[in-house]
Amino acid sequence: MSPDSAARHLPYGVFSVGGGDPRVGVAVGDRVLDLSVALMDPLFARPSLNPFLAAGPAIWERTAQQVGAVLADESTAASSMHPVADVALHMPIEVADYVDFYSGLEHATNAGRILRPGQEPLKKNWRELPVAYHGRSGTVVLSGTDVVRPRGQVPTTGRPELAPTGRLDVEVEMAFVVGVPSRLGEPVPVEDFAKHVFGMLILLDWSARDIQAFEYEPLGPFLGKSFATTISPWVVPYAALVAAAADGPPQEPAPLPYLDHPQPRGYDIELELVINGQVVSRPRFVTQYWSAAQQMAHLTVNGATLRTGDLCASGTVSSFDVASQGSLLELSLNGTQPLTLADGTQRGYLEDGDEVRVSASAPAAGGGRVEFGDAVGRILPARTLKIMAKRQV
Repeated sequence: MSPDSAARHLPYGVFSVGGGDPRVGVAVGDRVLDLSVALMDPLFARPSLNPFLAAGPAIWERTAQQVGAVLADESTAASSMHPVADVALHMPIEVADYVDFYSGLEHATNAGRILRPGQEPLKKNWRELPVAYHGRSGTVVLSGTDVVRPRGQVPTTGRPELAPTGRLDVEVEMAFVVGVPSRLGEPVPVEDFAKHVFGMLILLDWSARDIQAFEYEPLGPFLGKSFATTISPWVVPYAALVAAAADGPPQEPAPLPYLDHPQPRGYDIELELVINGQVVSRPRFVTQYWSAAQQMAHLTVNGATLRTGDLCASGTVSSFDVASQGSLLELSLNGTQPLTLADGTQRGYLEDGDEVRVSASAPAAGGGRVEFGDAVGRILPARTLKIMAKRQV
């Protein structure tokens, strides 16, 4: 593979060395190429990717060519490289808005059967549009950040009680990152996806199932989701995924014209869910029903804007095959059939001290794999809640 081709496969992130200022780099194997030094461009001497993302496709393409030229000159490349082990990684983007879609047919069907037995698993709107909710951008955190077990109102036989969740779950997802913003009131069609969206990363959607079950009617998830969302530190450009393009599942009925998207709609991305060092499933992203371009078109069809740094999660990547299911809700049948881990312990849902790791990769043009890195989170116990005593009259 030529250096120019290899450069198109490299993920972008933000790093610092020895407590220095964060800046933009690309991961080259077990090293990081400092773009602010290698390209001598102040665009990359920034603490986030946002200015680069906002610059648009022409700059993204020019940068890939420049990185290829640097990699072709070993001496120049070596002077701008740092071992990954010697750098600190930071949030790759300043998250603007965060939207979580619900676009996996298998997951939506599995969840519907588990949570609403005897009923139609999919709601009437599911095959008509990419269902989603707006999340909380302020609690999107970098891989490696601990996740504190959340509290909320948990249903009981009587009135609900305020308590730590007893059903803490994780959902395996990917997410796309917006670069170029759009104008208020102007929908962005499917065919303009590449003009606005830069790339993808791994996302862990933490879910407090018991809290969510009580609060979600009629407006959807709130405290059961908003406490934390974990993302990987590296963003892989869509330009790197040409060889991974693959046909998505058939869409029946045919979507309305604004959602029409010819094949290929998906990407053959392989994910791996690991709990406490043990692989528990290997979801495949190619099964997602609604594509990222369709999600973007639906998000903006009412005139809502895209903003640089918008983060849009795919929805849980899953399967009807238990070996490829992307949540503990499915893997343990809502806790009724706990998983047995390698150390002999069982898990219906996550316990304090558990570590979750999700990795992902896809075929690369010219052979090899495009690596997304991984996203990691460890569960900490709920914090002590300080409740003020009622003032005595």
